[in-house]
Amino acid sequence: MLATKKSLTLAAAKRIADAAEQEAIKNKWNVVMAVVDDGGHLVLLQRMDNTQLASVDVAIQKAKGAAMFKRNTKALEEIVLGGRTVMMTLKGVVPVEGGVLLEVDGQTVGAIGVSGVTSPQDGQIAKAGADELAKFAKG
Repeated sequence: MLATKKSLTLAAAKRIADAAEQEAIKNKWNVVMAVVDDGGHLVLLQRMDNTQLASVDVAIQKAKGAAMFKRNTKALEEIVLGGRTVMMTLKGVVPVEGGVLLEVDGQTVGAIGVSGVTSPQDGQIAKAGADELAKFAKG
């Protein structure tokens, strides 16, 4: 009667954030990376030197928003840009690219949020972290 559920470990969160950081370093971008569990609770926060301080809260909110709505924040951004501005009234909606779901075998285990450069660049960095999870979760 009970479900079997995969969960995000601190070791996995570190590996995800490290992969994201490597993408940022490769592009000479200073960012904050936040990894949350499937409940939107912070597991790891990593702030690169000289990143704007506002990005700390933004990265956390992007990660939390992706986890809570079980979709990348870019999808939320597209909904709002498509005219469905009522989405902005929902608690936790962050309609800005840079929050990416972390999934294993079709189960959401958390999300990564990145902030510090443009939204598409934040998304690129977050995707690098999610791609790392996909690599090591397979075996």
